[in-house]
Amino acid sequence: MAEFGPESTIRRIIEDCPEGRRLLYDHGYDVGEGFVDVLSQYQNLRHAGRSGRLRNVEALVEALNGGCRPEAAEGGGEER
Repeated sequence: MAEFGPESTIRRIIEDCPEGRRLLYDHGYDVGEGFVDVLSQYQNLRHAGRSGRLRNVEALVEALNGGCRPEAAEGGGEER
């Protein structure tokens, strides 16, 4: 099962998690309406945390994996 981690990119979170934009914002990363800096979408969570754009990377990863696994976003999160 694929999960989000510190190496996940901002773009992947926005694309794969319906709550990703809100969770990023709650942890200090404001994506806005689009990426002003095209390269910022490829920034990973670890780098965003080191550069001060994101607070508490570990808590964000936990929140993402708690309700935003890529499979859940695709509707394939049912038990097997």
